[in-house]
Amino acid sequence: MNRKSLSIATLVLGLLAWPLAASAQLKVIISGGFSGPYEQLLPAFERSTGIKVTTGSGASQGTGPQTIAAQLAGGAAFDVVILSRPGLDDLIAANRIAPGSGVDLARTPLGVAVRAGAAKPAVRTVEDFKALVTKAKLVAMPGSTSGIFLTKEVFPRLGIADKVSVRMTPRGSGATDMVASGEADVAVMPVSEIMHAKGVEMVGVIAEEIQFHQVFSGAIVQGSQQAEAARKLLAFLASADAAAAIRAGGMEPLGR
Repeated sequence: MNRKSLSIATLVLGLLAWPLAASAQLKVIISGGFSGPYEQLLPAFERSTGIKVTTGSGASQGTGPQTIAAQLAGGAAFDVVILSRPGLDDLIAANRIAPGSGVDLARTPLGVAVRAGAAKPAVRTVEDFKALVTKAKLVAMPGSTSGIFLTKEVFPRLGIADKVSVRMTPRGSGATDMVASGEADVAVMPVSEIMHAKGVEMVGVIAEEIQFHQVFSGAIVQGSQQAEAARKLLAFLASADAAAAIRAGGMEPLGR
């Protein structure tokens, strides 16, 4: 085949392949912790690949129909999950995830949020934290991975489990909404969720002795018909090109 024929053949093959790539449709379900960076990065992924992505949301862990696990168990069809690593481990144990497809994307600490313009209390030490949450009329937190950690591990360890008035919300956005409206004094939750919430400001991160550096991960749902497109999305989110947006969202990139 001469060079001209080869060029024409290459062009034809490219044109035949383009509609397939452009018509690829991915369905992603994501929890709140990685949503900020994800929303910033998704348009660039769609432009560069021609893959169209639709996004649903759910809690990483907890109870009720809004959790990612409950939605998958109820028959909701998704190709990719992005959620806390403990939540992903639960899905792996339930055989909901394609083997070997999980990738850790980013990590973020727990921080404290107050209503925008409100006085910022001290949160640097364990004693600061104890005083803050025991004196608050209401502490809001997600009823997912971070809220489970605080109520099941931190509060009992500090001896304040019965001294804190807590409202667990199905999603992290519910916790920040409560603080923004004045219903709750403070929210304790992943920093990445505080940073893109409206009406609240971050006071700081909690002491390292009671800190939980929450890892958010992505994986391909078992039985997905868009596994190749899903792998491309996860590789993009774990790439060096995504690192700046992840850092801007209050997270540490973990992708390699």
